[in-house]
This record gives sequence, structure tokens and C-alpha cells, in this order.
Amino acid sequence: MSSLDESCTTKAEWRRRLLQQRRDMDETTRSAEARALQEAALAWLAEHPVRTVAAYVPVGGEPGSPDLLEALRAAGLRVLLPVVNRRQPLEWADYTGPDSLREAGFNLLEPAGQRLGAAAVGEAGALLVPALAVDRRGVRLGRGAGYYDRSLPMADPAAPLIAVVRDEEFVPELPGEPHDVRMTGVLTPQRGVVSLPV
Repeated sequence: MSSLDESCTTKAEWRRRLLQQRRDMDETTRSAEARALQEAALAWLAEHPVRTVAAYVPVGGEPGSPDLLEALRAAGLRVLLPVVNRRQPLEWADYTGPDSLREAGFNLLEPAGQRLGAAAVGEAGALLVPALAVDRRGVRLGRGAGYYDRSLPMADPAAPLIAVVRDEEFVPELPGEPHDVRMTGVLTPQRGVVSLPV
């Protein structure tokens, strides 16, 4: 579990601390962790009958790299990426390569192809979900806009919801609310995929 100072009690305090730690991380560590996440994700997916994966394009200090998206495609998987639609649930579009991405709001990169609607997330056999942190109960801390909390209820109930975080961001307990969608797994560089709750 995490070595983070457990003095954080509110979501805002957790977000400030976690975002600062991500800003302070050096590029060598970030790259090594991205490679480890990619290897662990591919190993897990090779053992599960998944044909479509919902993923994301990491921005800023988010764990992972766009290389994972290419590796998923190379493994023969269909990759869905989110498209922000104001305050509505996320829409989804197919990732067809680096050239298919365009700049969008919030400094995000989104697929430029046809939008498939919010319900398309239900086609994913597994979801790799960005998070600032996740706890052993599956409580996920996002950035606070609520896009994933509005979108994940449309996922296939059998599809694993895997939060992607750094090892230090897998913590014993986070503040949670009833509307928070619980993760059923966590992916970290050192642990790989761990089923939740634990």
C-alpha cells in the first residue's frame, strides 16, 4: 500500500497532495513506470477473453503513455477512448493510431473519428480508468468533474473496472460518496493488476 501521508481527510486535500507529487516526479521514473504499466496490462489482458478495451490518453502526470494504446492495437484489441461532452457522460470513439488524436478541452487528446455515443462503453470487455488514487475497497479518486461517475454505470457489469495509478497512489482508504463507482481492480507499475476489494 501507499506511503502517502494519511493526514489527508478530504477529497480536495488528497487531490492537492497527489497532483503535487505527480508534478514533482522526474521523467526517468515516469517513463519506467509507463513501461511497467504497459507490460502488466498486456500480460493481464492476454489471460482474459477481452476484445475491446476502454482506455485513455494520459496527460500531464497521469500514469502510462500513449505507447500502451499502440500496444493494445498491436495485440489485436479494439481500443475505445473517451470524448468529453460538456457535463454529460463521456462519449466514446475508436482509437485508430496516433494520427487519429486531436487536441481537445482540458488539455486532453481525443480521437477525431466518429463519436459512438455514451452507451458504447458497454462494448468494452475491460476498462482502464484514469485515477488520482484508489483504495483497497475500490473507491476511486478522480479530478472531481464526475465524468467517469456518470459514464461507468453504462459499462457492462461483467467488465472489470481497473483504475490505473502509481504504486504510492494505491492507498488504504479514501473519502468516498454513494455516487462513486467502485473499481473492481487496480493496475500499478510494481503490482500489476490486483482485484478489488482486498
